[in-house]
Formats: sequence, C-alpha cells, structure tokens
Amino acid sequence: MSLTVHHDSELDCVTLQMGERFDFSVHRDFHEACLGQRAARSYVIDLGEVASMDSSALGMLLLLREHAGADRAEIRIVNADSGLRCTLRVAGFDKLFVLH
Repeated sequence: MSLTVHHDSELDCVTLQMGERFDFSVHRDFHEACLGQRAARSYVIDLGEVASMDSSALGMLLLLREHAGADRAEIRIVNADSGLRCTLRVAGFDKLFVLH
C-alpha cells in the first residue's frame, strides 16, 4: 500500500500519510480509506513523502472534500514541499483546503 491510514476514533479524525507517489495508482486505497467509509469529522492528508502528484490526486482530494461535507469539511493538507504547495495553489486548492 502506498498510503498509511490512521483513524483516531476519539477525535473522529482520519490521517492519510501518502507515499512517494500520489497518483491514480493509490486510487483504490484512497477510496477504501476515505470514500468507502462514513465521513469522519476531520481529515489530515500528509504529503511529507510525496515526490510527485498528478491530476488524479487533485480529483481524489475534491471527491474527499465533497464526501466530507464540502464547505463544512475539515481537511488539512500538511507537509507538502514547496513544489506541491505551488501546484495546490495554482489549482486553487488553498481556497478549498487548509494548507500547512
């Protein structure tokens, strides 16, 4: 699995630690971890190990946002390097997600 999932049931928070690649190859695992379950109160997407991300990753994040309640969603994207942060900002994701 190229992502690690941790669910803190006390806080109702799901943390996904992405592997080196955040692309279509993790779609099934991402779907099972997030979209195949009831929506948690909050999500943390850790991009600390991600070296490359493609448009399908952006699509997965948008699906997660919708699943989690759209404007009510509490989703933080953390540990993205400067290149990934730039990509997320260009795509307007800094307006949809909290970027740390």
